[in-house]
Amino acid sequence: MERKRGRRSRISHGTPGPESVKMHENTSRYMKGLSLQVKLFPVCFDHGYGITLTDVDGNKYLDFSSGIYVTSLGHCHPKISEAICTWAKKLMNIHDFTTPVKEQLMEKMASVLPGKLNAIQLYSDGTTAVEAAIRAARAITNKHEFIAGYRDFHGKTLASVSCAQMYRGEIHSYGPTRAPGFYMVLKPDSYRPVWTKSDGTVDTDAYISFYGEFIKQGTAGNVAAFVMEPAQGWGGSIFPPDDFFPKLKKLCEKYNILLYDDEVLAGMGRTGEWLTMSHWSVTSDIVTFGKSFGNGFPVTAMVVSEENGEALEKISASSSYGGNPMACAAALASIQVIEEEDILQNVRTVRNFFAKRMQKMKEDHPIIGDIKGKGFLLGIEFVKDKAGKEPFEKAGTLVYQKAFRKGLAWIPAGYILRMSPPLIMDGKYAAMGLDMIEESIAEVEKEFGY
Repeated sequence: MERKRGRRSRISHGTPGPESVKMHENTSRYMKGLSLQVKLFPVCFDHGYGITLTDVDGNKYLDFSSGIYVTSLGHCHPKISEAICTWAKKLMNIHDFTTPVKEQLMEKMASVLPGKLNAIQLYSDGTTAVEAAIRAARAITNKHEFIAGYRDFHGKTLASVSCAQMYRGEIHSYGPTRAPGFYMVLKPDSYRPVWTKSDGTVDTDAYISFYGEFIKQGTAGNVAAFVMEPAQGWGGSIFPPDDFFPKLKKLCEKYNILLYDDEVLAGMGRTGEWLTMSHWSVTSDIVTFGKSFGNGFPVTAMVVSEENGEALEKISASSSYGGNPMACAAALASIQVIEEEDILQNVRTVRNFFAKRMQKMKEDHPIIGDIKGKGFLLGIEFVKDKAGKEPFEKAGTLVYQKAFRKGLAWIPAGYILRMSPPLIMDGKYAAMGLDMIEESIAEVEKEFGY
């Protein structure tokens, strides 16, 4: 268990340190379009192990980001690293021919995925899997339109961008923001609902009713699929009410529309289930997952239900790098680690600690408007006052930077800060990370006179 625990964060050289600053400046002379978290805290990491990261100045950080939901089983997990190395020395790529490790991965995936989700294709990144899923939906239904959720995120290529909000200036489109036939609707956010019941709680039925009217009046009547994240990552760790997806699935069945569940960010155990949609006992028609699938090695998947598997034959589904032996080895080893180390149960157990501690933080701090999440997909939303709920973006930026300086590597999303610790983290180190966050919140509140 020593690998899981790691060591306490240790900041001894100031952050970002001089070597980080120099390397970042040299790199950014050539590399453009860096993410927000790098721009706000340009540290240069040298190595990672388990739940910690170390920068080039020797500073050690507790990881609350997992490489943005990627290294969910800890950095450089020995079993996964060894599996990749074995095939790197044996056979790196053979296009989409079968290999022994691919056969093993297919059987393992079929055994853990719910229902009859067992028609599979592999890719090397999330947006490619999404593009393939969109083409598969068209082949299955002979329809061409798609409805996506406002503030969901699905990737950075044409069709996947067309399913995503142009959010916070991070994706710019010089022309129409979405390709023809792609629509966007509001998803229910319990903290900021558009439609409410008489008691002020979110009215899920009103959202579903609106979707039904939109299908009839706002589209050309050729909707192939609803494309939905089960939990918004980029949007700020936002989960819908528990009755939302079961009701959406019934709506899809009523109009003969597929439900496409994009789990690239939220899947493979992050919320305590193999797929987040399983929390609501919903089996989708199409699923994509990635990020943590290979624990850092580029591998993603697009899966459709067994009865629709022939559609993958119609769309030339394979790719040059998808399913290469190293990728299959990384994915297979990751699934095996989740099973062998009882990772799902650890997530469920430690989540209880997160829930209680974060609720207490919300009660104690006037700038925390809401806490969010399931499992290890978590968020804290900052507001200027609890009654008005006005987003407090400056507070989000400052808390992010202050906690990073204390030794916490994590993720900003404007006025919502996100946490995605490795799934091997225990309660002791979860508490340590929250201590750094709470100390930073108190400092920001003092600066703003709360």
